[in-house]
Amino acid sequence: MLGVRRVHDLLHRHPSISPAVILLLTCVVFTVLNQRFAAPAALSLLVQQTAIVAALAIGQTLIILTAGIDLSVGAIAVLSSMLAAMLSVPPSVALLVGIMAGFAAGCLNGLLVTRIGLPPFIVTLGTLSIVTAAVLIYTGGRSVPGARLPDLLTWTGEVINIGGFRITTGVLMVAAMYLVVGFALGQTAWGRHVYAVGDDPDAARLAGIRVNRVLFSVYAVAGLLYGLAAWVLIGRAGAASPNAIANANLESITAVVIGGTSLFGGRGGLTGTLLGSLIVQSFAVGLSLAGVDNQYRLLAVGVLVIGAVSVDQWIRRVRS
Repeated sequence: MLGVRRVHDLLHRHPSISPAVILLLTCVVFTVLNQRFAAPAALSLLVQQTAIVAALAIGQTLIILTAGIDLSVGAIAVLSSMLAAMLSVPPSVALLVGIMAGFAAGCLNGLLVTRIGLPPFIVTLGTLSIVTAAVLIYTGGRSVPGARLPDLLTWTGEVINIGGFRITTGVLMVAAMYLVVGFALGQTAWGRHVYAVGDDPDAARLAGIRVNRVLFSVYAVAGLLYGLAAWVLIGRAGAASPNAIANANLESITAVVIGGTSLFGGRGGLTGTLLGSLIVQSFAVGLSLAGVDNQYRLLAVGVLVIGAVSVDQWIRRVRS
């Protein structure tokens, strides 16, 4: 029992340990199955494909840390990308409008949660439908090809060669987002308040924390991050499409959960989210190189999600 207690305490203090071990084992297994998995070209592809989900998962992490959930992630990012791509204004203005549209959508979610008191699941399910419909009406379901996009919008898709390893400026941008938001979560009063509100909002309120203000700020920051992720999306795809990232909601939630962030709030962090994003994409690349059908990737990810939630429940039960 003492050993089990030590494992519990370790996982509670460092939620990113579990996804780190899973990612390591995943890389070892897929490298054994096909040595091309560890080749610079495959790893480059893995990192580039992870960037979009990893960027969206930052905002999703903030919201789940407060015991909420965001089902409008993909729709907001697509809205931002299409506005930036289709506005007939200077590229810098179009990009700013696109990013601010994401911020505004996040603020709307935050207002509905904090001012009206609606559950985050219902709010974001509603805004998912509203934003999706708005995008389709605005665009007429038409995509914007890369040839019609200004260089500023496709800048995040520029490739940087480091030996045999190829990354894009979008990948570097996502890394910077993790560093900035990670610092805010770990080293500022705002970050401590986010964790406190997620752990126990009543206790946080009694401690003098303005819970609704913190919640609103989380949704607003998440919306801003989705707007920035839209810029990365345009660069990665080389175009803007209203049908892009159809599975963004599921994939971002999956990355956060596998990364060790508790669906009940108050525990987790961005290190685990980044690892979770890499795990999900590693299965896609690894199974493809191994010649395994995509259905088995979905099966494996489903098992990982159930396992991650089970571990979280165990930690919470033992802790209580």
